[in-house]
Amino acid sequence: MKILVINCSPVRNGATAEIVNTVKQYVENGNTVKTVCIDDFEIKMCRGCRKCHKTAECFQKDDVTKLMETYDWADKIVSVSPSYWADIPGQFKVFIDRCTPWCNTHEPHAKLSSGKKGYTIALRTGPSMPECERIISNIEHFYGHLEIEPCGKLGLCGVEYKEDLENRLEEIKDFCNLIKEQ
Repeated sequence: MKILVINCSPVRNGATAEIVNTVKQYVENGNTVKTVCIDDFEIKMCRGCRKCHKTAECFQKDDVTKLMETYDWADKIVSVSPSYWADIPGQFKVFIDRCTPWCNTHEPHAKLSSGKKGYTIALRTGPSMPECERIISNIEHFYGHLEIEPCGKLGLCGVEYKEDLENRLEEIKDFCNLIKEQ
């Protein structure tokens, strides 16, 4: 299997990045794994022009197509997102907005190869799980419009720093086993 693990945060060395690295470590045996950070890509904001509804492509030239090629490469996609004010980081939201050419609510639309599975890990510093559930819901909504089947989710509360993950490794490992088994 080919697995893409994406850090939805622009921070390349924080708790989110640590989870990405941990997931990679646990799922790479017998799989090919790529990890990326949303900040690795230049992504311009959507202009809302809807030209892509007629052409199935955006007129803007940046790295969205490059990142979508990585999505297309993968059999399984694991999105790891922190909470930024009770939602996904703005950089990842801009990417989602720019994926409108691949959105299945209009024709024509670009398409990823079929049969992809999506997994989501949300983390936040506070103790309330509904915030993680909101992030997961937003990412699963995105998956749905790309025709990626949502297959697993994990919410981690009380995580601000890498060190906060030490007591959560079993949860993450169990989640990785789910990814490997499906």
